[in-house]
Amino acid sequence: MNAAVRAVVRVGIFTGAKVYFVHEGYQGLVDGGDNIKEATWERVSMMLQLGGTVIGSARCQDFRTHEGRLKAARNLVKRGITNLCVIGGDGSLTGADTFRAEWSSLLGELVKTGGIMAEEAKNSSHLNIVGMVGSIDNDFCGTDMTIGTDSALHRIMEIVDAITTTAQSHQRTFVLEVMGRHCGYLALITALACGADWVFIPESPPEDDWEEHLCRRLIETRGRGSRLNIIIVAEGAINRQGKPITSEDIKNLVVKRVGYDTRVTILGHVQRGGTPSAFDRILTKDVTTAMNEGRFEDAVNLRGRSFQNNWNVYKLLAHVRPPSTKSGYNLAVMNVGAPASGMNAAVRAAVRIGLIHGHKMLAVHDGFDGLAHGQVEEIGWGGVGGWTGLGGSKLGTKRTLPKKYLEEISTTISDFNIHGLIIIGGFEAFTGSLELVEGRGKYEELCIPVCVIPATVSNNVPGSDFSIGTDTALNTITTTCDRIKQSAAGTKRRVFIIETMGGYCGYLATMAGLASGADAAYIYEDPFTIRDLQVNVEHLCEKMKTTVKRGLVLRNEKCNENYTTDFIFNLYSEEGKGIFESRKNVLGHMQQGGTPTPFDRNFGTKMGAKSVAWLTGKIKEYSRHGRIFANTADSACLLGMRRRNLVFQPLAELEEQTDFEHRLPKQQWWLKLRPILKILAKYKTDLDTSEKAHLEHITRKGMPAEANI
Repeated sequence: MNAAVRAVVRVGIFTGAKVYFVHEGYQGLVDGGDNIKEATWERVSMMLQLGGTVIGSARCQDFRTHEGRLKAARNLVKRGITNLCVIGGDGSLTGADTFRAEWSSLLGELVKTGGIMAEEAKNSSHLNIVGMVGSIDNDFCGTDMTIGTDSALHRIMEIVDAITTTAQSHQRTFVLEVMGRHCGYLALITALACGADWVFIPESPPEDDWEEHLCRRLIETRGRGSRLNIIIVAEGAINRQGKPITSEDIKNLVVKRVGYDTRVTILGHVQRGGTPSAFDRILTKDVTTAMNEGRFEDAVNLRGRSFQNNWNVYKLLAHVRPPSTKSGYNLAVMNVGAPASGMNAAVRAAVRIGLIHGHKMLAVHDGFDGLAHGQVEEIGWGGVGGWTGLGGSKLGTKRTLPKKYLEEISTTISDFNIHGLIIIGGFEAFTGSLELVEGRGKYEELCIPVCVIPATVSNNVPGSDFSIGTDTALNTITTTCDRIKQSAAGTKRRVFIIETMGGYCGYLATMAGLASGADAAYIYEDPFTIRDLQVNVEHLCEKMKTTVKRGLVLRNEKCNENYTTDFIFNLYSEEGKGIFESRKNVLGHMQQGGTPTPFDRNFGTKMGAKSVAWLTGKIKEYSRHGRIFANTADSACLLGMRRRNLVFQPLAELEEQTDFEHRLPKQQWWLKLRPILKILAKYKTDLDTSEKAHLEHITRKGMPAEANI
């Protein structure tokens, strides 16, 4: 919420508006006085990394009454405020809508009773309201993700990871209760992100014999060699009759029926606290009715396509058993390029979904190098157990490209009878797959379907807005920037120059700059000169005259051949003498590692599952008399996220959209966000508003079920 407040204040001031804080929510609006204060640029400094809300929030009974709203209207009119930004959940935005609808009549009443003058009413005749949804439950229609949800998932996963370690040591079953009285989003994503055995959500109660099914599931998991069981419960979980299913009920069931050592952890309000994640710094009634009426399928559908897709993936991974009859097809999975957090989640999902399809799954170690030298082994269900939360690459990964090994790779494909290949990795995975396709003309064995899944911290693979691992890297950089800035809290007048990874791609530097409140972010895609560097130094010198005496500058590692991190540090040190001190920090490979974020775990899981479904279809399409022969462009695709859809795109088409010299897509969506970074750092710049916003009236339509995974 604080990141949103900061952006509203600074962009408001940038546009020439007078901006006010309203402290303590609607209560402050009703009480007026010092609760409504003019906001300044400096007042919102150092807010980004704070959880909660600095300006306060309060549940307000007064605003629910006509009399309370009358007072609120008078307080706004007296200050000439006619634009309101409301950040909150369902109650806050419903209240805002009521206030807007009544505005004219409230003003008329105030004029009649002498509360305001007729001229004041005329000047304030129209109230504009914009609502931003701040809710950790992600339960609001009209937005894919609400402010706060991603941070709540981070809190939950930190606790789940800690508990998992304990559970494995003691062979325990853990029942974790997360928030979500009417919405199971947090519970569902947590279950996907930690590979839970079972999840209970309000929208889709389990079948009547769930107790039997749950106990059998736990026994099967232990039988496959797992040392722990995790069950996730949303606080509003119910059975088909609408009766609550509590975490204590589940514990008692497991202890009584199975005899496992079982513990309950209720996460409670710890989910609301903590530092906001990088995503949250940059970013319903129909469902309840459907649940109350027992229309649970409608409830899941009303949550939207993303929720449905998550639910379908979870059910496949947790509840579908591998068939006794085999498909006769062999699918291989491999990692290529540098390690990226979330790779292991993608491998786990691919392996398990492949087994569910009846395929034999093969793990290739050490990328194309391993494929060339026959480092291939069969991998089973238990072989990928516990992989979701592990960083790096369990299969091993190398940057080696396949061109010089095509003959050896062909032999390996033939020896292991590989019918389809999943390649998870960065730019090398993309270019290496193009080389495999190119070799099809010479080596018939290479004529098998290939699916590339982008996984790299640099986010530089063409065909996808996001790559697996980028979110984890961004959070690592943002957290590090927060700590570095904090180190100067008592020192004052200090500027930090921080070098980020990314090759020639400036995604990490730009987005980390937005998330951590940087004064500048130097990247290759946005060329800069010595004059630009001088302007930045002068800007920081002016900043040091205000109450904000800290500066943060990010530099992408390959933004400029001559203006190196050392050069920029020396320049800032020289020009800032007597005004500020400079420090530099090269973050290096720490950006690659670490535990994957909930987003990367979930993203990797969905990508892995989707790739196997596609490959299965392609293998059947190109199968002739037990042999596979796939040599068309659409038999070698990259699975990418485009806007909000996961789409398969032929590698040949993406080749035309690629700058191979600099390992970049020719078009990058995030470049449009760079002016915002400059505005929030108080530079005079133009904001491109050519893409006019349009009012979208949300209507309820029948949601088509996403293609079966």
